[in-house]
Amino acid sequence: MNRTRRGLVEGAARAFAEHGVRRSTMQSIAAAAGVAKATLYNHFRTKDEVARALLAVELDRLTGLAGAQPPGEALAVLSDELGAHPVLRRLAEAEPEVLADLLSVDADHWTLLRDRLAAALRTDADGAELAARWLLGVVLRPGRSLDRHRQAARLAAVLGAVPAGG
Repeated sequence: MNRTRRGLVEGAARAFAEHGVRRSTMQSIAAAAGVAKATLYNHFRTKDEVARALLAVELDRLTGLAGAQPPGEALAVLSDELGAHPVLRRLAEAEPEVLADLLSVDADHWTLLRDRLAAALRTDADGAELAARWLLGVVLRPGRSLDRHRQAARLAAVLGAVPAGG
């Protein structure tokens, strides 16, 4: 991703965290990115395209973080990132229906996300399914970091104790 496009996506994250997705406009995204609206339109035609780009960048960032750690630490890091993510927190507080739509993915997308998580955690599909469902719970109700870290360690132990394929 080039520097301009990355700056636009980072601006979108700031705008979405401040105003929410629904109340953010292409103008507010451009302003948060420090560019003219025309520059934003040169890269993205709609706010939905910007939101999809932000989601893709965040998924890459999070799977990169997870893949660089042992599974227990990866789950703890992911839970902290998701539990404190400014856009997710804003959506949970002000636009829960948008958050619900974001978390409701079709079966094919769920499989892709689960497989990315499986690769990052170095576990099988069932283990990644358990981890993904726990992480969805973290998005909805983050709780305390200390509790999440304890739960992440327990989940990692369970994932390590279950032989691949059952």
